[in-house]
Amino acid sequence: MSTHRRTVHASADQVWKVLCDGWLYPLFVVGASRMRDVDADWPAPGSELHHSVGTWPALIDDRTTVLECDPPTRLTLLARAWPTGEARVTFRLEPHGPDTDVVIEEDASKGPALLIPKPVRSPLLKWRNTETLRRLAFLVEGRATA
Repeated sequence: MSTHRRTVHASADQVWKVLCDGWLYPLFVVGASRMRDVDADWPAPGSELHHSVGTWPALIDDRTTVLECDPPTRLTLLARAWPTGEARVTFRLEPHGPDTDVVIEEDASKGPALLIPKPVRSPLLKWRNTETLRRLAFLVEGRATA
C-alpha cells in the first residue's frame, strides 16, 4: 500500500465537492485523459466513472467504481485500467482548522500490475499520487478563492 498526504488550504467540504464532481477527475488524476460519462448518482456506492487512460492515439476506455462513500471524509474506489489491472484507491479527508489534509492510499489489487515487486511499484505510485495531490490542491484552492 502506498500512502501520500498533502495539506489543502480549503475546507473538507470544498475538497469533497471536487471529489463528488466526476467530470473533474481528468483534471487532477494522473493518467486519466478524458471522461466519457459519469453515473448520475456518483459518488454513491456502486456508481461509476467511465474514463479513458493513456494518451492519444493509445487510449484505453475503462471505468472506476465507488466501493465506499462516507461524506465528507472518505471515498474508496476500484480503479480499472486494463490491461494493466485494477487498483483500490482511498481518499481520506482530515480537517485541521481551515485546512484539510488529503490522504491517498493506493495499491494494485488485480492484474499484471501485481507482478511488479512492491519496492518498484511503491516509488511509481508515490510519484503519481504526489502529482495527483498537487493537482487536486491547485484545483480546490483555485475554486475556493474564486
